[in-house]
Amino acid sequence: MKNILLTYLQRFGSLSEEDQEIILEAFRQETVREGDYLFEGGHVCKEMFFVCRGVLKIVMVREQGERVVHYFLKQNQFCTILQSFKQGVVAEEHIQAACDGDVLRITKAELQKLYEKIPYLEGRIEHIIQQGLLDKVKLRNLYLGHPSLERYALFMEHQADIARQVSLADVAAYLGVTQQSLSRIRRNFK
Repeated sequence: MKNILLTYLQRFGSLSEEDQEIILEAFRQETVREGDYLFEGGHVCKEMFFVCRGVLKIVMVREQGERVVHYFLKQNQFCTILQSFKQGVVAEEHIQAACDGDVLRITKAELQKLYEKIPYLEGRIEHIIQQGLLDKVKLRNLYLGHPSLERYALFMEHQADIARQVSLADVAAYLGVTQQSLSRIRRNFK
């Protein structure tokens, strides 16, 4: 599982054998089950995750108890509550497994130690995180202003791999429709 991370990082530049070993030692492997919380809001997020298999979701619960899925993160993506992780502020959002999967986990303190041992890695990971953030914003903006059937069509066009792995309830919460509406949309979608 850790080799997935190394393979991904090497897309952005080579890693020496020694640096690969240091990186492998810094991350902890974890298998997650659908519904598991990797981080619960109301605290400062002090960990970052790398998705090796499966899908994670960034979730927020509104005052009325309505769950909103802000983003899905899939294989080869880093996941954290970025503002909380970087600035040490309390996060409202949760990180939850949207399906069974495998992740690599690293604390902020461990990541800082890793950057001290491999200084160029900080720039590489920051670049990856920034690009991921831009991609998430671009994707969310794609859905804005479209009626629900078109949002679903765009979701299936751009995130079909996620649609195959997560529950309909999560897709509905992500697209901002009820499960009943999503069922009707799916029947009419061809």
